[in-house]
Amino acid sequence: MSKPQVLIVDDEPDIRELLEITLTRMAIDTHSAENVTEAKDILKQKSIDLCLTDMRLPDGSGLEIVDYIQTLAKPIPVAVITAHGSIDMAILAMKKGAFDFISKPIDLPALRQVISSALKLSEQSSDKERRTRHLLLGESPAMREIRTKIEKLARSQAPVYISGESGAGKELVARLIHQQSPRSDRPFVAINCGAIPLELMESEFFGHKKGSFTGAVSDKKGLFQAAEAGTLFLDEIADLPLSLQVKLLRAIQEKKIRPVGDQLEVFVDVRLLSATHKNLAEMVQAGTFRQDLYYRINVIDLQVPPLRDRTTDIPDLTAHILTKLTGDNTVTLSAAASKALQHYSFPGNVRELENILERALALYDGSKIEVDDLNLPVGVTHVADSPLYDPSMGTLEDYLEEIEKTAIMVALEENRWNKTAAAKQLGLSFRSFRYRLKKLNLDDE
Repeated sequence: MSKPQVLIVDDEPDIRELLEITLTRMAIDTHSAENVTEAKDILKQKSIDLCLTDMRLPDGSGLEIVDYIQTLAKPIPVAVITAHGSIDMAILAMKKGAFDFISKPIDLPALRQVISSALKLSEQSSDKERRTRHLLLGESPAMREIRTKIEKLARSQAPVYISGESGAGKELVARLIHQQSPRSDRPFVAINCGAIPLELMESEFFGHKKGSFTGAVSDKKGLFQAAEAGTLFLDEIADLPLSLQVKLLRAIQEKKIRPVGDQLEVFVDVRLLSATHKNLAEMVQAGTFRQDLYYRINVIDLQVPPLRDRTTDIPDLTAHILTKLTGDNTVTLSAAASKALQHYSFPGNVRELENILERALALYDGSKIEVDDLNLPVGVTHVADSPLYDPSMGTLEDYLEEIEKTAIMVALEENRWNKTAAAKQLGLSFRSFRYRLKKLNLDDE
């Protein structure tokens, strides 16, 4: 089996020599270039598997090499080497398609990890998109585009920010990015940031040493170490307190963490994916989310569309969910029931569709699921039937409050006034749900 071929681009002889020695010990053949022009010539002449390039070169920038590699018929992974403190350039490189970055002074364990991960990238196969189609259902243009983006993002180490409403499938998208990446055989660790008590957050993320606080009876690894060499998915990242946002930013930039009570930092190799249903840009403006952290996690922004924006996917989703719930494909919907689902706005997205169908299976007569079995909320939630706002309805704020109040009342009634269950159905944290009840004067209902 032939050795991997790696191109090293750097104008400093000492750096080139260090990289050549390190890669040779990893049973990798190297080719070296001092500038952009030499690098392009080698890329044209040789079959290269990976490129390591410095950002500052005598006749240009490493970004030019990143751009050039993206134009090749079969782009190869490219990792950029940046000076300490030049994280902004590394972020820009990853936006352009770079696989990862390495900071100077070069940390050899980190370098070896980046090289190993990059070389694990397999040749792009034609059946990847088809395999994904069975997991991320839908043939709408929006879903086709997302599947294509997932395949591309899986070939990078860049942090991805997955935005979208509650229940739209953000965690599924994160899992698919992991499953198609070279990290697929390593852990995928998902955590809802809003579900961790504030006083335990730092310990949960970074681990702790025995005796570092009351109750710390032994050493404990945190989420970053649990996801070592794999992927860490931070759902509802907007719920992180500012104090932890600072430490998360450092972990992303330095690729190191410090467990609570420890004096030494620990190197971590983790691909970070994050998501929230909240508007992080607005939170940055309000001062509740750090702008620099937002910039770091939002290297790539992947938006998951709400179900109401891809109604053509509802029949496929319905058939899949019914088969999953019943174990066979004999249960179907009447034409009227199917039409009703496609005219419903699904504020709870795919998660709500699953709940509606699960409830319908308990109500239908054993032949076909009818409209009445779906028990859809009425009044304001149907796409085709709900009136558009006009000034005669009062102020826009009043109109929106009435919609919100109706949705909350419907959720409470459907869950027999169990506030925890109603909050879950609406995709809200219990704290947020209580706030809305108070704001709308429903807390005494």
